Amino acid sequence: MAFWKTIFGPAQADPKLQLVPLYTQIVAKARQPHWYETGQVPDSIDGRFDMIAALFSLVLLRLEQDEAQGGNMAHLTEVLVDDMDGQLREVGIGDMIVGKHIGKIMGAVGGRITAFREAFADKDRLDTAIIRNIYRGGDVDAAAIAHVRDGLVAIEQTLFRVTPDDLATGNASW
Repeated sequence: MAFWKTIFGPAQADPKLQLVPLYTQIVAKARQPHWYETGQVPDSIDGRFDMIAALFSLVLLRLEQDEAQGGNMAHLTEVLVDDMDGQLREVGIGDMIVGKHIGKIMGAVGGRITAFREAFADKDRLDTAIIRNIYRGGDVDAAAIAHVRDGLVAIEQTLFRVTPDDLATGNASW
């Protein structure tokens, strides 16, 4: 093995690995029980995905405010894809259709990014975006929607106070 390393040089570290701590933060925050208890987000595979996608969207929206973060945004998205690929396989989705599911997942994430970008630009649209993208249009108690809205607004405001460079390290508190 040392022979091949001498010939080809040392292996470069995968740059997306630097974004794993940030992705881990996103997932940990999305799994906090208050979203599912007080916020009444369905505690299901879909509901958990919806919360991860919502928080992932807020993080990407913060990172996109700095043009230098394009690489980190791409690498963070790769980490999401790797995680979703593993999750799909864990629930029994076979190799033949994993790619199709990943395509749908990425389309859903892209839709959420657009919806939350627009909703945070015009907060009057936030409840509609939450109902459509987190509750999937279902009937939900107004207090639950308010809880999720207040939580997302608080996260968005906290993310705004964190520099994109600090956020990308995964060490920033938000």
